[in-house]
Amino acid sequence: MAETPSEHGKQQEPGLLSKIVRLLTDNDIYRSFFRTGYPDTLLKRMAVMRSSFVMHILPTKVGTHGLKLGYTWCMGGITFFLFLMLTLTGVILMFYYVPEESRAFTDMKDLKFMVPYGMILRNMHRWAAHAMVFSVIVHMARVFYTGSYKAPRQFNWVVGVLLLTLTLLLSFTGYLLPWDQLGFWAVTVGTNMASATPFIGFEGPFSEFLGVRIDNDIRFAIIGGTRIGANALIRAYVWHCVALPLIASALMVFHFWRVRKDGFSGPL
Repeated sequence: MAETPSEHGKQQEPGLLSKIVRLLTDNDIYRSFFRTGYPDTLLKRMAVMRSSFVMHILPTKVGTHGLKLGYTWCMGGITFFLFLMLTLTGVILMFYYVPEESRAFTDMKDLKFMVPYGMILRNMHRWAAHAMVFSVIVHMARVFYTGSYKAPRQFNWVVGVLLLTLTLLLSFTGYLLPWDQLGFWAVTVGTNMASATPFIGFEGPFSEFLGVRIDNDIRFAIIGGTRIGANALIRAYVWHCVALPLIASALMVFHFWRVRKDGFSGPL
């Protein structure tokens, strides 16, 4: 802080408070944390956002319309919150569940009747999964309805479609894990539809020309056999708990980064 000249041209000594402020702010430690100085201008505030490890993923500048809650209720943010809830409750559920034919169903019953608050935990995971499918669909419908998929956000729209597909796959693979009649037959019907895929399904068109059989088609690759059994259960478990969440997380990071670059299309 510079010394101020007095009325007679002499340099006035800084006060005690000014000396303390200079001592605290005029050093390398302070500048390592606050590199842009006090953010009293728009450029400095934007520089703070860019240089922050936590905040750099957010846009450096947001219009006032982007902070107003609209009729879509911030469905993208709600979807991300539900994903975090599913991740947390899913990790806890993994402590009480073993993906084996002889234990999967009984583990679900133990979780319901033996584990403290197990029923609440499982229902939180179950209803959050249903809500995430709903919120993603509403979010996509809002983006389409408002034309937010157009340039410059067309690439982020494609990423959103991939995230919608991953959300449905997460729901489908989780259907089998309770190993009850509902999940068993639902996955049986779903995977039988895959056997009718052209070229790669043994019941699909042109499969005979490529030598596709029941033991080497796409359905066999999905469930690890010709029927729903132990291999299908372990594959659904790995896809549901490891592979699909990792892919979805990577795409979400990219999705948020594109939102930061392109800006919000309208009210949340």
